[in-house]
Amino acid sequence: MNTGQKNSFPRTFWTANTIELFERWSWYGMFMVFALYLTGNTETGALGFSQEQKGYIMGPLVALLYFLPVITGAIADRYGYKRVLLVSFVIMASGYASLGFVSSFASVYFVFFCLAIGAALFKPVISATIALTTNKSNSSIGFGIFYMMVNLGAFIGPIFASKLRALGWDYVFFMSAGIIGLNFVLTLFFYREPVRERSTDPLGIALKKIFGNIITALADLRFLLFLIIIIGFWSMYNQLFYSLPVYIEQWMDTSILYNALDGLSPNMAAAIGTAQGTIEPEMLTNVDALFIVAFQVLVSAFVMRFKPLSTMTAGIIVSAIGIGLTFAFRNPFFLFFSILIFGLGEMATSPKITEYIGRIAPPGKTALYMGASFIPLAGGNFFAGILSGNVYSHFSDKISLLKIEVATKGFSIPDISETFTTSDYYSRACELFGMDHSALTNHLWNTYHPWRIWLIFTGIGLFTALSLFLYDRFLIRPGKKESIM
Repeated sequence: MNTGQKNSFPRTFWTANTIELFERWSWYGMFMVFALYLTGNTETGALGFSQEQKGYIMGPLVALLYFLPVITGAIADRYGYKRVLLVSFVIMASGYASLGFVSSFASVYFVFFCLAIGAALFKPVISATIALTTNKSNSSIGFGIFYMMVNLGAFIGPIFASKLRALGWDYVFFMSAGIIGLNFVLTLFFYREPVRERSTDPLGIALKKIFGNIITALADLRFLLFLIIIIGFWSMYNQLFYSLPVYIEQWMDTSILYNALDGLSPNMAAAIGTAQGTIEPEMLTNVDALFIVAFQVLVSAFVMRFKPLSTMTAGIIVSAIGIGLTFAFRNPFFLFFSILIFGLGEMATSPKITEYIGRIAPPGKTALYMGASFIPLAGGNFFAGILSGNVYSHFSDKISLLKIEVATKGFSIPDISETFTTSDYYSRACELFGMDHSALTNHLWNTYHPWRIWLIFTGIGLFTALSLFLYDRFLIRPGKKESIM
């Protein structure tokens, strides 16, 4: 970037990018460990919820977060960007902080619902700010900077969260609340409302127009079919956050990775690992964000020569293979390779989805079609919750499989409760089976094959890729307009 290009961005552009970095820091710092917090042992301060309860909380509410911007965007247009940002930060900071004080399913659900509302208020405003503070000559660079900030925040957040949760889960939520507090200060003193055409319509009229426009866009059946197909990709992709941290926690011995790293650099092992000589799951899954920061530009430069649908199809196949490999083996060393494969497919696919929607939009309707792009994200999170809840519980949840094995052997162990924790249950099972913790884990692995969950996740990805190939082959290529794609 030369000096002229850098100086062409107004102060609000840089303020918005800093705000985005902090917001992603707070969100991913919480979200990358949220599944572990919901389902973890109560002795560690976690909530001890079932995998099904985890899915019911995370799936529908994150889906709501991605659906609501169609409404919250209209609110921001009507009442002002800065005002809505400040309100969103108050809601988010309160939500993050409150997560450290609630423990029942209903109360956690309500607080996370409020947090989703706050995040939904934030999303359309910050994206619109970047759009309004760039122009045709610098928008490509501007959104590249924005995307870099997104992934930089997504990388930093889990690192801090991993260290803070060793002190207590409350510290993770207080960190997120504190970072959002910084955003409140930044917005209050440094954010300036970008020049734009303000809406003068009453909110009800504005919302009526928006929903009418969405219905108009979805009346394009080929566009609607494309959105439905892409739900499959996001359903598979989100298992990186919904299922993989829990899978690593339950089935992988990360101490072997820590010991290898300790042999190379004790200081690095201490910085990355825990006092118990292990490496937390979020530190491992976080390499996906690191790969994106390192390789996104190279991948984008490579795939720019290919047609969007062909690139997406290939990218989804690569991601499906990668996500499958992460669940197929117990060796934590292999995660770096499998997540790299997954990430390369993600880097090829995700930007092309946005590019393709922009290309197929009829003249004058680009913003309208882009506004409907939330549907796959919302649907993907909803179904990701189901997959990581009921499906994961049936195939791969360690405690669920142990309960089945206990019943099969005719043993009797009290149900898990506030006074009889997951650790108590597992220790009692070890006594009855005459095995130590590691041996019992191996027994469950060899008996119930929890790795089979990879067949489901990879199958969803491959089915999505096949559907997209058929969509391209039979609906798009025969058309004259779309044949150039």
